[in-house]
Amino acid sequence: MYVRKLRLLTPGPTPLLPAAVRAMSAPDMHHRTKDFVDVYVNVIKDLKYLYGSDNQVALFASSGSGAMEASVSNLFSPGEKVIVCQAGKFGERWTKLAKAFGLEAIVIEEPYGSVVEPEQVEKALKENPDVKGVFVQASETSTGVAHDIEAMGKIVAKTDALFIIDAITGLGTMPLDIEGWGLDVVIGGSQKAVMIPPGLAFASVSAKAWEKEKTAKNRYFYFSLKAHAEGGLDGNSPFTPATSLMLGLGAALEFIREVGRENLIENAQLLAKASRAAAGALGLELFAKKNPASSVTAIRSPEGIDSGKIVKGFRDDFGAIIANGQGTMKGQIFRIAHLGYFDFPDLFGTFAELELILAGLGHDVTFGTGVAAVQKVYAEAAKK
Repeated sequence: MYVRKLRLLTPGPTPLLPAAVRAMSAPDMHHRTKDFVDVYVNVIKDLKYLYGSDNQVALFASSGSGAMEASVSNLFSPGEKVIVCQAGKFGERWTKLAKAFGLEAIVIEEPYGSVVEPEQVEKALKENPDVKGVFVQASETSTGVAHDIEAMGKIVAKTDALFIIDAITGLGTMPLDIEGWGLDVVIGGSQKAVMIPPGLAFASVSAKAWEKEKTAKNRYFYFSLKAHAEGGLDGNSPFTPATSLMLGLGAALEFIREVGRENLIENAQLLAKASRAAAGALGLELFAKKNPASSVTAIRSPEGIDSGKIVKGFRDDFGAIIANGQGTMKGQIFRIAHLGYFDFPDLFGTFAELELILAGLGHDVTFGTGVAAVQKVYAEAAKK
């Protein structure tokens, strides 16, 4: 066709909120002026709303991995034991970070598409009472599964260990009761549910974690949780902040307040529910063996079809960008995102496109089947 719009359907970066784009286009603002200090203070206040917690928040000019690194380097000492829940590419990142900073990582590994069960964490803690921390993904984006953070948190809270969660795609797509579940560090990133470009990472840090920080002996400089959290109290970053991104983040967080944190989460959950229903209607299999995530739906490619061809079909035929599988799953699965600035019309179009692509690749498709499944979920939700 002659006119095609670029549509970003990946789990990060995600589509940009128009109000945030306008905010990022504002005239230059110096980061030591009162105007920017006010922006910074309000951003921290609104991040606490997004987290649903009064815990201090450290905000970094980095990708989410920067805050992940800070949680390792600031809170643990070389040689200390930690448990890593590894069920995908980003679980593997926790393992690499732990080893990079000299920690003894006890890895609970499950295959891609599976989850680490709370009972496995409980068993590992009983067998290793000297463990100082437990690391996990709330939502493992590489495979489309979600971990049972509530059950894990309540288990870890009974011990002296810290519970540290990569919620980079979990924040804004699933409930996370920080105080109620005992979540000590919860990490988010700007290019996910908060709908702005990559470049900011943030971490909510509990009082229990701050006590551990006092005795940790690993080395760091820029990635100081304490310096960045204290800087947020009065709006004075310890280093030069990403001013344009901060302006965009402020606008995005204002939008989230208007929509409501719980409604933002429910939006992602409904889109995920509809995607799972559509995949089933089209005879496709979900990759998640249990606990499918709300941030992204991972779908197995039909037998004999490389998922890369489906990804290519979206890009070449419709100007839409979806995600292939990562690591060993490349060519076997494709992933459609639901976090942040996505709505049902996006999903109607996505599954209409998928039907055409699959038909072109020789898969037996009755046009409208997947779209009808999405419409049904929308109609049921609209009645409430």
